[in-house]
Amino acid sequence: MLDANVKAQIQAYLEKIQHPIELIASLDGGDASRQMADLLDDIGALSEKVSVRTDGNAARKPSFTVGRPGEEARISFAGIPMGHEFTSLILALLQTGGHPPKVDAGVIETIRGITGRFHFETFISLSCHNCPEVVQALNLLSVQNPGISHQMIDGALFQDEINARQIMGVPTIFLNGEHFGQGRMLLEEIVGKIDRDAAQRETEKISARAPFDVLVVGGGPAGAAAAIYAARKGIRTAIVGERFGGQVLDTLAIENFISVKATDGPRLAAGLEEHVKDYDVDIINLQTATALLPDQDRGLTEIRLASGATLRGKTVILATGARWREMNVPGEKDYRGRGVAYCPHCDGPLFKGKRVAVIGGGNSGVEAAIDLAGIVAQVTLLEFDATLRADAVLQKKLFSLPNVTVIVGALTTEVSGDGEKVDGLRYIDRDSGQNHRIDLEGIFVQIGLLPNSEWLKGTVALSPRGEIEVNARGETSIAGVFAAGDVTTVPYKQIVIAMGEGAKASLSAFDYLIRQSAS
Repeated sequence: MLDANVKAQIQAYLEKIQHPIELIASLDGGDASRQMADLLDDIGALSEKVSVRTDGNAARKPSFTVGRPGEEARISFAGIPMGHEFTSLILALLQTGGHPPKVDAGVIETIRGITGRFHFETFISLSCHNCPEVVQALNLLSVQNPGISHQMIDGALFQDEINARQIMGVPTIFLNGEHFGQGRMLLEEIVGKIDRDAAQRETEKISARAPFDVLVVGGGPAGAAAAIYAARKGIRTAIVGERFGGQVLDTLAIENFISVKATDGPRLAAGLEEHVKDYDVDIINLQTATALLPDQDRGLTEIRLASGATLRGKTVILATGARWREMNVPGEKDYRGRGVAYCPHCDGPLFKGKRVAVIGGGNSGVEAAIDLAGIVAQVTLLEFDATLRADAVLQKKLFSLPNVTVIVGALTTEVSGDGEKVDGLRYIDRDSGQNHRIDLEGIFVQIGLLPNSEWLKGTVALSPRGEIEVNARGETSIAGVFAAGDVTTVPYKQIVIAMGEGAKASLSAFDYLIRQSAS
């Protein structure tokens, strides 16, 4: 199951285990069960502290638990945790075996203080790059608190459950049998949902912070670069955002980041966070900015957060980035997560053997159609313009695929469904004016980005497209407020450009502080 190099790496990790652990498999006669048995045998052979049994009687087969001998296991995997989930397996082994997690001691204390019984189930796909963070967070909760347990479920192996529960997006989380959440969730976010007191304490803690010299709003490439450049100047710096990495987390292949031949979004986002943590930066995660309130008399700008907390900065750098653009047609919001999706890499495996549409003929849309063609029965790509806008090499690959249909000059007008899930879409042929309907089970929207700037209307100057207007120094229409990255009017929304703009805005903020102190 595992090659020699991977076995050597796992063996090195398993040397960190402090207590014996036991893997108990529940198997049937299928190929997946045989693969799981081979995987567990390989792992068990690498450490004397790991024992393997195959006499489990769990309802889901194949599956296995990770626990300590003589104790009820609280972590389990229904499916073979390879691909993006392989790290989840390794961390589950280490943490169950007593190796401490890399988590703030205060968060661990909060987790251990949670009372009640919580059984989580997370439906994932092995190609989903957002799923592992959720799986790893819930596994950590299970290790630290005996009242919490968690099972990862590979939707591709348990398709009947996917259909029965109407799951059309991953990760999808259930708590004690009830829907708990969908999409990427951080550890602190999950803790806040099951421990309301913890969320309130965090809000009060945030508001108590003294004003920062530089307050960066947004944790993507621009925000990370701005925070690093500010901290290197030795000034008091904070970065606040919904999630570290921003839109990069939803980007799979990155092959144009200079000096790095190939990487992926989650890996780059993790690198950004680790780099920021090397400096004295106050990182405030899981917070959404809702208002910017300049106070020129005091020389401060206040950022109000959705949680009720407030932060203040002598200078502020806005780097809130952008998000997937929606079609804004009837039915889209009603069926989001129930057939309407925005991440083909994450949700594509849930549509195996089904019919799907991709909306958008740029690089993202054509790449999505190519990827999905290897999974689904039929892909129909719809493009508003008369021709596709993707690179020629991508178009050549697309038109070589037998199960792809391309329709240009198509205006999508409605997403239709049966009340539970998507069953088709309607579009108008822009040349003939005729209305058409396509019967299908999934729709992947890939039509570009929208700046995350709605909360700034009426404060800083915005372009007609909603982008923050900046000059060559990253200055906005408000003194002491700067902006960088995809949320601004700077052309060409690229990671490398966002980083450069973040650095520039930070240097401008530092120059502003010097001039203010000298006046």
